[in-house]
Amino acid sequence: MTLDAQEAAIIQDLLFIFMGFEGQYVRYTDAYQPLEEKSRLAGPQFRVLPGLDPSLRDLTISMLRMATHYAAVEAFVEVQSREEFGAVNHALCAAMRKLLKDYLILIAQLEHQMLTNQSFTLHVLNLHTKPTSHMMFQLYSLAHEILKENSMLEDDDDDLDESDDFENILESLREGRDAGNVGRKVCKGGSVLRLITKRLATMSGDPAARTLLTTLLRESSRPYMAMLNEWLHHGNVRDPHSEFLIKEQKSIRREGLEQDYTDEYWEKRYTIRLEDVPPQLESVKDKVLLAGKYLNVVRECGGVDVSRDMDDQVPHTFDDVRFLDNANSAYAFANSSLLTLLLTTHALPARLRSLKHYFFLDRSDFFSYFLELGHSELKKPAKSVNIGKLQSLLDIVLRQPGSVAAEDPFKEDVKVVMNEVGLTGWLMQVVNVKGLDADGGSITSYTPAASVIGDDKDISGFDALTFDYAVPFPLSLVVSRVTLTRYQLLFRYILSLRHLEQLLVSSWIDHSKVTSWRHKSSDRRIEDWKRRAWCLRSRMLCFVQQLLYFCTNEVIEPNWTAFMTRLSEAEALESVAEGGKVKRTVDELMQDHVDFLATCLKECMLTNSKLLRINSKVMATCTMFANYTASLSRNLAVSDPDLAKTEAGKTEHDPHRLEKLDDNLKRFEDNFTRHLKILLDALNYLAATETVVFLGLCARLSMANEGISAPPSSVPYG
Repeated sequence: MTLDAQEAAIIQDLLFIFMGFEGQYVRYTDAYQPLEEKSRLAGPQFRVLPGLDPSLRDLTISMLRMATHYAAVEAFVEVQSREEFGAVNHALCAAMRKLLKDYLILIAQLEHQMLTNQSFTLHVLNLHTKPTSHMMFQLYSLAHEILKENSMLEDDDDDLDESDDFENILESLREGRDAGNVGRKVCKGGSVLRLITKRLATMSGDPAARTLLTTLLRESSRPYMAMLNEWLHHGNVRDPHSEFLIKEQKSIRREGLEQDYTDEYWEKRYTIRLEDVPPQLESVKDKVLLAGKYLNVVRECGGVDVSRDMDDQVPHTFDDVRFLDNANSAYAFANSSLLTLLLTTHALPARLRSLKHYFFLDRSDFFSYFLELGHSELKKPAKSVNIGKLQSLLDIVLRQPGSVAAEDPFKEDVKVVMNEVGLTGWLMQVVNVKGLDADGGSITSYTPAASVIGDDKDISGFDALTFDYAVPFPLSLVVSRVTLTRYQLLFRYILSLRHLEQLLVSSWIDHSKVTSWRHKSSDRRIEDWKRRAWCLRSRMLCFVQQLLYFCTNEVIEPNWTAFMTRLSEAEALESVAEGGKVKRTVDELMQDHVDFLATCLKECMLTNSKLLRINSKVMATCTMFANYTASLSRNLAVSDPDLAKTEAGKTEHDPHRLEKLDDNLKRFEDNFTRHLKILLDALNYLAATETVVFLGLCARLSMANEGISAPPSSVPYG
């Protein structure tokens, strides 16, 4: 063939090749398999039959790349338009499809030129396709990156995405969706937008590529922005293809807040898919999450109308100048609405004050009366206690005229419960399994292990008593089951101190009224022994009262005042300042509450295993001594020769009994002194290294430690 004939033939072949078909002289290579999806996505490679003039051959080969790119992009559009690839991919494919249509129009125009223009040469064809070739290369490169992210150009063994776990499969089955594709790596939603944005930044020096990629980003972001606006302004996740940055676990419902102990509704119902966050939302992703979460709560409580139409007021693409302002203002509005709902509509401050009355016993006239009425029941083993009877007694006490609880509108929410586990065993289990963080802020283990339960199977009703409190939604977000557990821990500790104080005061009454204690014996040793017993009881009572005063007046009360001050500021200040700047957020309020309880637990020595063990031993020694008082009185009567006479005049005096009494008392003195000394050393060390507030407790408890030879006149209540 002549050179002109070769050029005419190759131009005609190229027009077929540009549309994805084989020509007469330009064929697919043997490696290309048009029936295989991966081969089509990679694009065909072509071979030119031998004999073509070298000058034409080089030019032809350079133009074949555009045909490869076109075929690959067309296959990409076909594959990525499937339902499982999501709305963003669909929008991207729609934008690419428009460009491919323009491409085919260009081919038709080139064919017309070839048929009508005698001067149409291969060089002219090459010049006309240069801009389009560059465009197809950009589309091909972007498609190739997305396919690599999808692992569609690799082996099937690599298609599984380890980040999608068994939980996602279960979630799909619950919602009735096909779980077959769950766990397969799919680049969609925010990941696609991130790749386009990244490529746009890379090609920013190429005006044509920048214009093309900007158009693709604008068009593909429209469905994503529709999901974003629906979430920001209505609190709904409309994401059938799981491509939005917010993931919703529909199986977690708010009704579970009354039963579970892990704050699942707030922490796990809505979460961020970190791998699907577009770069444009990276700086505001937390605000986006909270804005929708807040609106969900407000909507479920009927606190505000979130059904209003926002189409005219919100941006619909990422390049809109109002984009960030939209996210910030939506967050500010949602935060303000939820704060108003919690603080005003549902009276959160009043609820918290009610919790303080019942769990911290700040005005405990009702509780003292309750303990008095229920004493016979509470002294039984915990498993034998009649909870229904105790609940009836509590209801009577709470309705007593003049009581602080009588005017409390929330008194119906307080319930008596019995915990099978002793306080120290429970706390030790929680601390040992790291249910409390280093700062005491997080309790993740509500039910201790069976081994700990077994150790406390014989605890009394006093040791097992605690309160439960029903908190309605949405206040249960602030006072959740986990948060209520912290209240219960502090309540049981204060109750244990109050009960021990009562036992020691009863011991003092015995020392004041029983004849064997009041009688001045002729035996000097008995008087010395009684003085030592009085002094030990005085030191123990001093220890308990100082510890109780410290926990209530120096830990709980100051921290409560600081917490309520911050709460009052949230009420007094407008939540949203000028310019949409948020002054106070709901999450800050929730964190303040958690921090308040965490600080109280830590400063009451309930988060350090060493302090727990030592303090438990000191209190156990005091309890044993108080319970031993009646036995001491009987043995003292037998040991005193003046009192050891029967009505018939026969003596029951046992001179050896005094030695036994002396040994027993010495064991109590040694145990109390030794453990108190260890406790003070530990507190001094921790005061210097961690918690300075322990210095005040050390000063108070040193009175009990140094009161070994204190006279009876120094005894409190004495």
